[in-house]
Amino acid sequence: MIIFIAILLSLSTGSYLFLEQKQFGQLPTGTRLERIKKSPNYRDGSFQNQHFTPDLAEGTSYWDILKAYLNKPKNTEPPHSLPFVKTNLNNLDTNKTQIIWFGHSSYLIKTNGLTLLVDPVFSGNASPVSFFGKNFSGSNEYKISDFPQIDMVIITHDHYDHMDYKTITELKNKTKHFYTSLGAGAHLNLWGINDSLITEFDWWDSIKVTDNIILTAAPGRHFSGRKFKRNQSLWASYILQTPTEKIFLGGDSGFDTHFKEIGQKYGPFDLAILECGQYNKMWGYIHMMPEEVVQAAIDLKANVLMPVHWSKFTLALHPWNEPIKKVTARAKEMNMPITTPLIGEVITINENYPDSIWWEF
Repeated sequence: MIIFIAILLSLSTGSYLFLEQKQFGQLPTGTRLERIKKSPNYRDGSFQNQHFTPDLAEGTSYWDILKAYLNKPKNTEPPHSLPFVKTNLNNLDTNKTQIIWFGHSSYLIKTNGLTLLVDPVFSGNASPVSFFGKNFSGSNEYKISDFPQIDMVIITHDHYDHMDYKTITELKNKTKHFYTSLGAGAHLNLWGINDSLITEFDWWDSIKVTDNIILTAAPGRHFSGRKFKRNQSLWASYILQTPTEKIFLGGDSGFDTHFKEIGQKYGPFDLAILECGQYNKMWGYIHMMPEEVVQAAIDLKANVLMPVHWSKFTLALHPWNEPIKKVTARAKEMNMPITTPLIGEVITINENYPDSIWWEF
């Protein structure tokens, strides 16, 4: 019995110390927590979606998910290294709005003299540990040293595949300001970023980041959390308005009425950047199926759809290139223009939308 208790205490202590490592972040406290409690989206001790959003679809259990992952298909990763383009990020056209995708949900936007980086994850894995959630070969060829000085880092929510500890600590000395969802700034504080360099958004908060560029947070249908306690920080989509364009930065979201609401308030959009991967009907409330992605772009009144959240990590059970196959097929059916750049390829808004079918291998 003494040996059993000693082992149990050792395991408990080890688990506690492991979870206290900085990559797990921290919960909001103090003034930040007081602001959270005043949010209309915070009720009963946590943030809430606009509509009922269970973690799992009806009739699904965590045992069902475990069984599915134990029998995961072999084609969830590409058979060989992904093609990519190595663009000189210091030499983009300052007179145009250009976007470069780095796989999954990380992309750079150069517009009106500003350099923005969205949901940057360049550590090589989408998890708090290096042995899980590793990136595909060829999908992580850009390093922080490749980037110019960053005016704005935008983080949609605090999940590991969108908010990466190692990447943020490398970026913090070359980033002027961080913009994120309400409560997620607590993690940034822990990682050495002062509150004066952090702006947190509740849904529908809007700020002029320059005299002629506006950033607005809008709803999503998702969840948050880096440890066990969920929904202590908010998740959001963002609307970027420049003098010449409007771009929708989707973050993660299940399908719901908020896309139509955003489209009515802020559309049409020159470009909608929307997640199209890591889905499954077992968790269909919190991630869109590919066909829903196209409908979301239509609801947003988007001129062009750019699918992201694929081609870097295996976080679900579908074949690695199934999301882009399905979303491009549905986009063709629905007459929705779509851009499908290689990692690192330059998109120029209203001018150049790469659309090669590069994933067929």
